[in-house]
Amino acid sequence: MIHKQIKEKIKEALKARAEIQLSVFRGLLAAFINELVATKRKPNKELSDEEALSVIKKQAKQRKDSIEQFRNGGRNDLAEKEEKELVIISEYLPKEMSKEDIEKIAKSKKKELGINDKSKIGILMGALMKEFKGRADGAIVKEVADNLFL
Repeated sequence: MIHKQIKEKIKEALKARAEIQLSVFRGLLAAFINELVATKRKPNKELSDEEALSVIKKQAKQRKDSIEQFRNGGRNDLAEKEEKELVIISEYLPKEMSKEDIEKIAKSKKKELGINDKSKIGILMGALMKEFKGRADGAIVKEVADNLFL
């Protein structure tokens, strides 16, 4: 289970005196506990792998947003720290699908649903995101879906 792995990684990071890893893993564990509390469970329980992945994806998205904000604000030092953290977090995310794979599935889903005009792109997006279940970046899926109607 991912939750247990993260707890073990905290111990390893403490022993190795790896500050960035320790910070990231402690942050993930805190996010797991927040998720447990938010879903009215005791903090000493463990999240399922699916729930843990969801939390990890949120953490990765936060890092990406922060990197963009820091770069725009001219704070490259903070952006670099966030990038290092994102690399560590990304190790726990499933491999994302390529744009080509997304296009193939999107085309077949469009035919399957019989969607012929752009006004129903929301229906297509919903079906695609449900099928990908976090294995694809939503921005790329939207771009592919938009391109199907050009």
